[in-house]
Amino acid sequence: MSVEIQGVCPPEHQAVRDAFARNFTEAPEGLNEVGARFSATQDGEVIIDLWAGSADAAGTVPFTPKTLVPVFSTGKAVMALLMATAVERGLLSFEDTVARHWPDFGQAGKDRITVGQLMSHQSGLPGFSEAVDPAIWFDPPAVLGRLCAQEPMWEPGTASGYHPVTIGYLANELFRRVDGRTMGQALRQDFPGLDLWIGLPESEHGRVAQMKKPARAPDLGTIDAIKTAAFLDRGSAPGGRGSAEWRMMEIPSANLHGTARDLARIMTVVVDGRFEGRSVLSPETLTALTRERVRGQDRVLPFVMSWAAGYTRNVGLDVFGPGQQTVGHYGWGGSCAFADPERRLSGSYVMTRQSPYLIGDPRATALIEALYAGV
Repeated sequence: MSVEIQGVCPPEHQAVRDAFARNFTEAPEGLNEVGARFSATQDGEVIIDLWAGSADAAGTVPFTPKTLVPVFSTGKAVMALLMATAVERGLLSFEDTVARHWPDFGQAGKDRITVGQLMSHQSGLPGFSEAVDPAIWFDPPAVLGRLCAQEPMWEPGTASGYHPVTIGYLANELFRRVDGRTMGQALRQDFPGLDLWIGLPESEHGRVAQMKKPARAPDLGTIDAIKTAAFLDRGSAPGGRGSAEWRMMEIPSANLHGTARDLARIMTVVVDGRFEGRSVLSPETLTALTRERVRGQDRVLPFVMSWAAGYTRNVGLDVFGPGQQTVGHYGWGGSCAFADPERRLSGSYVMTRQSPYLIGDPRATALIEALYAGV
């Protein structure tokens, strides 16, 4: 069955449109799209913006340019950028200890953890060392109190271990302490006009697409206590995902709602430091944001990872095209956002049918490969 594809795609990128269409009719592993959008920019201008399908499982609500999609960990791409804006303004440095700005964080052997280590998942706090009720996530002071008192699960700075949810609470609190605003507030004020939300007002909930959960759990490799705390404990993630309360919470690591077009647009800052013609990050800050801070077997994800200060680096993974300077982030179910400074490209993919892929959803990689074929 064919699907009506809408949006813009120049003739030189017909391969992208074709790949987008195939994702609806013959995606691998039965992952045919229900509703999806793919957008890309070059030199700061949107060059591709395609959407199709429905925003609900029944197929009665069209997926439109105003449809908002919860992108889960893809929001970490925006979280990392916001932290870099605080560095740019001199409010903190990636080489500062977190405890310098947040003394309570320095408890239990965490006094030497730097901001760069925190943002590159090296602090040893991927989850709670003791199982908790998932309701705790709706009480940020309780979350932060436990994490501040908790000993790291490995020696900080010696390895990365992906922090699925906790990093959002930690980064948001550190940002608030140096900036005075939350990340959600800063996103709205510093990038006005973007349809991106960390903490979605109830007035916008009617635009949110209905998500179809993956048919199976992701493959985490050999399970141990660290992976259990990060992903598998009952309280390892907030309950009530998709509820009004969850949408309104500010969880920069997990509940950004937005459009592919505006995710691609904000990622232009990571291409060359500029947004809509204005300078946001200096070359020095951009280098500090995107350079490799740790590489090796991740303690949580079953991959050898190269982490920047909040971004997955493409080195060794090749899930964001061929560029070895490209950085980005994937989210639960397959969404992603990326920036390639070498080819001056940025892009984002969002969808409603979630897959079990932790990184490199085949629908997203097909679109990205088609994009690069035309540049």
